Amino acid sequence: MKPKLLAMLFSIPFISLTSPGALAADSPDYAAILQSAYQKFKNDNRGKVADYIPALAAYSDKNYAIAIATVDGKLYTAGDTQKIFPLESLTKIFSLSIALNQHGADKVLNELGANSTGLPFNSGLAIELRPERPQNPLVNAGAISTVSFINAKNANDRWQQIIDNMNAYADAKLSINLDVYHSESVTNQHNQALSRLMMSYGRMYSNADEALDIYTKQCSVSATTEQLAKMGAVLANAGKSPFTGKQLLQQQYVPNVLSEMAIAGLYDGSGQWLYNVGVPAKSGVGGGMVAVVPGQYAIAVYSPPLDKAGNSVRAQEAISYVAHATKANLYDSH
Repeated sequence: MKPKLLAMLFSIPFISLTSPGALAADSPDYAAILQSAYQKFKNDNRGKVADYIPALAAYSDKNYAIAIATVDGKLYTAGDTQKIFPLESLTKIFSLSIALNQHGADKVLNELGANSTGLPFNSGLAIELRPERPQNPLVNAGAISTVSFINAKNANDRWQQIIDNMNAYADAKLSINLDVYHSESVTNQHNQALSRLMMSYGRMYSNADEALDIYTKQCSVSATTEQLAKMGAVLANAGKSPFTGKQLLQQQYVPNVLSEMAIAGLYDGSGQWLYNVGVPAKSGVGGGMVAVVPGQYAIAVYSPPLDKAGNSVRAQEAISYVAHATKANLYDSH
């Protein structure tokens, strides 16, 4: 081989397509795929807006938005992506992330668990059947326990850690919807029972009433679809925000969060979702949903009408469409 040609070959930079922050040159046309998904499902209002928390019933079933955030810091949006909505159970991901950073994967597994309960997300029976741990941090009992598990000097410190962490993930200062917070606080008798039951089995790690109040406040934190996509992109990018460059979750713990999302992110619908779509996701009864494709992107959808398991109908449809269009199924070698 001629010296000049050899020198040219060795001057070509190497790009790892599997490393966070690097996308293939032939990456999908996210903008076109997202617009197609938006148009395809924009008139589908199936499902029912949550009303067991009275403040949530005020949100329109017409609200619909999609956002994709890639690991190289690009955003693609369609619909009402600046409308703010309560994150609700989506916040469980981020309190879990704090617990992992503080305690490590082994202790989180031992104290909080990583199993599906096979029962509704607010089941007390699930605790009674297996009281050695709450089974996973993404059902209500496990999420309340997770809040109590965060190391803190006092209640104010615990809350500040939680909101600061979510702000860092979103690259924004998120707000608390006080109407939702108060509405949940006066109707959360079931969660009060769960926290007391967990306490009776030694699975609350701070004052039970304090942890429940912080958990309730955490659920009332609101964000836009665009901000939620950016939060998910941190997990797609090995724990580092593609938008700020900050390492928010230790890289070694990212698979643990994604595993918990795969196990229980859609509650009773988690197994069917993983079977059909093959990407970890998390929903919230406020109508938001986020899915993560490691090393590539996160997609967030907001649409309030829910199915019987408490998951947004239209969000599942739109994310499934995008995941298939981008060949994102983690279990498909093709």
